[in-house]
Amino acid sequence: MLSTRSLLLSCILLALLALTLTPTYVRAEEEDELFPSVEDDLGAFQEGGRTDDNVVKREEEAIKLDGLSVAEMKQLRDSAEKKVFAAEVNRMMKIIINSLYRNKEIFLRELISNGSDALDKIRFKSLTDKSALDSGEDLSIRIKVDKENGAIHITDTGVGMTREELEKNLGTIAKSGTADLIEKVQNQENDAQVSQDLIGQFGVGFYSSFLVADTVVVTSKHNDDEQYIWESDGSEFKIMTDPRGNTLQRGTTVSLFLKEESKNFLEENSVQKLVKKYSQFINFPIYLWNSRIEEEEQEISDTETDTEDKTEEDPEAPEDDVEVAEDKEDKPKTKTVEKTVWDWELMNDTKPIWRRKAKEVEDSEYNEFYKVFTKETSDPLAKIHFTAEGEPTFRSILFVPNKLPSAFYSDMNKSMDNRIKMYVRRIFITDDMDDLMPRYLSWLWGVVDSDDLPLNVSRETLQQHKLLKVIKKKLVRKALEMLKKLSTEDFKEVWKEFGNTLKFGILEDSGNKTRIAKLLQFLSSHHEEDLTSLESYLERMRPKQEHIYYMAGKEREEVEKSPFVERVLKKGYEVLYFVDAIDEYVVQSMPEYEGKKFQDVAKEGLTFSDEGELAKQRLESLQEEFQPLTDWLKETALTDVIEKATVSNRLTDSPCALVAAQWAWSANMERVAAAQAYKQPGSDTYKNQKKTLELNPRHPVIIELLRKVKSESPDQQAEELARILYDTAVLRSGYSLADSSDFAIRIDRMLRSNLNIDIDAVIEPEPEPEPEPEPEADSEGEDSSSDQEDYSYPEDLVISDEEIDEDIQSHTHDDL
Repeated sequence: MLSTRSLLLSCILLALLALTLTPTYVRAEEEDELFPSVEDDLGAFQEGGRTDDNVVKREEEAIKLDGLSVAEMKQLRDSAEKKVFAAEVNRMMKIIINSLYRNKEIFLRELISNGSDALDKIRFKSLTDKSALDSGEDLSIRIKVDKENGAIHITDTGVGMTREELEKNLGTIAKSGTADLIEKVQNQENDAQVSQDLIGQFGVGFYSSFLVADTVVVTSKHNDDEQYIWESDGSEFKIMTDPRGNTLQRGTTVSLFLKEESKNFLEENSVQKLVKKYSQFINFPIYLWNSRIEEEEQEISDTETDTEDKTEEDPEAPEDDVEVAEDKEDKPKTKTVEKTVWDWELMNDTKPIWRRKAKEVEDSEYNEFYKVFTKETSDPLAKIHFTAEGEPTFRSILFVPNKLPSAFYSDMNKSMDNRIKMYVRRIFITDDMDDLMPRYLSWLWGVVDSDDLPLNVSRETLQQHKLLKVIKKKLVRKALEMLKKLSTEDFKEVWKEFGNTLKFGILEDSGNKTRIAKLLQFLSSHHEEDLTSLESYLERMRPKQEHIYYMAGKEREEVEKSPFVERVLKKGYEVLYFVDAIDEYVVQSMPEYEGKKFQDVAKEGLTFSDEGELAKQRLESLQEEFQPLTDWLKETALTDVIEKATVSNRLTDSPCALVAAQWAWSANMERVAAAQAYKQPGSDTYKNQKKTLELNPRHPVIIELLRKVKSESPDQQAEELARILYDTAVLRSGYSLADSSDFAIRIDRMLRSNLNIDIDAVIEPEPEPEPEPEPEADSEGEDSSSDQEDYSYPEDLVISDEEIDEDIQSHTHDDL
């Protein structure tokens, strides 16, 4: 995008160029108007009898800066020679054009836009003047590539230009006939719609032609004038009467004679792509002179027929076939040949359906438009078509694709290919707008078209960023509204593909957190397979239930077998199963939903609203009864690995569990952090926090351990049992063991004890391997082992002893 500095420089250059096109000398009265003196201001001040701070300030500044009196300043000004800034127009043109436009290919967009404006003008004029369209020309734009002469011709059948308009509109930079027409129409207050249809308002789009062309020739015919030719090489221009006469009937042809480095635009495919990209939705048809291959039947000449007859003649053919052959001769023989046909091909057959009312568009039209717009082969999963009123007003269609882009999760900090395309009055402006749609919705396809969006001169940079924020806000809300209104079955398909990306919205978009939360889906103990929403969970909550219970883990089976959900499920509460890595981050960013707080059943603070005062008293009694055990575990057996030990009200079948504090990481969070490629600062602080060992006071192992602790001195077996209970609690609670080998040794000792095997019994040594016998050699000294490879040769290569003797005898001694 252009910087503010570049835009300011462009404006200054435009002003300087305007000065160069004015007369060199200025009349005295005009100079006085342009450069009023300080003395004049003082005179006005004295006559008016009022205080003018500005005049006094100017006088003080003049004296201070120049060291001259007011009279001396006036004398200097009157005697000075007046000049205007000089500039080389051709160099100025290059600076202006290259500072406004950063992409050469937009030249075609600008010329097509100008042609569209000319067509709108003649159509608007025909409303009051029926003879405006008497020439019979259809309202269209036609593009023809002339490779031989290195030129591109863009012709429209619009209003055309008179000689005076050619000089005024094309000879004055930043002079826009469109802007003049808009001003006239708006003053009439009876047909403001035409100002919304017209595109160019700055008068500099035409000069983008010099990005690719050395010479530009404009041929134009207006209904009220003859046909003229305007020609320029960027430094000067000429206007002449067209010697060919009125060949255009009405309209304008812009001929670009391309530079050597721009000859790639002479390919029909390149022009076709540019039209499809920028001007696909122009109101008027755009045609390209293009070729295609057709097959046609041609008659075979007599010479070819005779040759083929001789070739096909069969001397042994029966007489009965003579009549059949005569019938064939009566019919003309043909052959299929390929032929290159040149014709006008329509480029913008896809209509901008977003300009129509949503109730007037069929589903089949939406699907067809989506496939053309996105180059996808399947129909979208969902869509929304709306018009946003206000400032700015815009029309939009958003589509949900069938699948998530494969590169979405590859780099969350890297922007994807932008799928929201910005149009202004059906002209494509850009799709390079990262701020138009948040990351978690960047997989949506869509189009945004505004009639009153303020653009800069080049149409490539939006001037008022606050309007972009308004558009983004409305787009996001409409997208979430679309997803919310989907049927249950349709939303299942959307959530299956895009559910996790919507969860990112909770982390990134605080303004729409409530709307996104209504879309969230999780596994639940209420259903075996189906997902449930938070809204559905609230509907099924038990009376007086104050929390939304959840448990995080790697997969559903692991969570269902966790000791933390035993009592919660037994009491009839529903538990949400968080099996995605992002789920716990979502809860941390959204601690409550509709006034109900989330409660991790694997952390401290688990309470049940249906437990009364009697349950609390019973728990306190058990804590007092098991205090010797909990103190011994904390102070002696497990003092190096646990924060404390306590009696639990959450366990039913398991002997114990390891519980994290409310602010600490859960076992699932530790697993997610460990799986990350880069270690986060401070992660060890959370991971190494000691946890609470909660005991099940009804489990027989815990009761037996209490009995051992209450004895005068717990033996080694009690401490071994405590360590094993802790290690199993670590594993069952989802954490990883710090020393797995130590755990394996303790299990080995426990097995020996249960099997009445001596703890100190050593492992039997492995027997020494016997040496293998060496293979025996035969009488020839060769190895006769069975694994020797047996080489066989073809019979024609085997030579007998007799043949060798005969061969030796046939040669002399000298030969040998």
